[in-house]
Amino acid sequence: MQKRTGLMMLAAVLVGAVLSFPGAGLVAAADKAPTPKAETPKGPRAIIKTKFGDIEVKFYQDIAPKHVENFMKLAKEGFYNGTIFHRVIPGFMIQGGDPNTKDSLKKDNYGQGGPGYTVKAEFSDIPHKRGILSMARAADPDTAGSQFFIVVEESRHLDRKYTAFGEVTKGIGVADKIANLPRVECNTSDPKGLPVPTPAGKGPCQNPLERVEMAVTIVE
Repeated sequence: MQKRTGLMMLAAVLVGAVLSFPGAGLVAAADKAPTPKAETPKGPRAIIKTKFGDIEVKFYQDIAPKHVENFMKLAKEGFYNGTIFHRVIPGFMIQGGDPNTKDSLKKDNYGQGGPGYTVKAEFSDIPHKRGILSMARAADPDTAGSQFFIVVEESRHLDRKYTAFGEVTKGIGVADKIANLPRVECNTSDPKGLPVPTPAGKGPCQNPLERVEMAVTIVE
């Protein structure tokens, strides 16, 4: 009887050892598991430098490839450097990218300049929410050139009418500061009374009294 009991106890000890061994292996494996790395933004981005700070944007390359390509091309050529945000509307958007604004004596022509060509519209279902980077244009949908705007408050009346091609990822507070600068007022509303980011025509409409120049670089 004692011999059988001893055998049973020995078997129990061996079974316990076998059962505990896999668990120990799992713990060791868990300890050696690699720590997940933080996801880094993919694709190129633009950094818009101003005296109030930087605005960083990511591009919607799959949604508006021609507009992204055009913006990056102009930025790499230095086209935007020295231009200003010539039209600002609190609670709506800030607009820039007109080469005429490099000359402080040409205020009557602000809002009318471009690169000398146009880009066909690439409208999408992207909502014009706060932080969206979109292209200004004239009445014809296919007249985007170099002028762009950054939405500081949701503006859904622009959806599927203007080409959204990027979004601010850092520095939206900088855009807020620019949007709230003291400015010259004139009538640039559409027939429904909603402001639209189109060339302003004659006169410095919504032109900030303070120049806010930009320098745009592309990081790839």
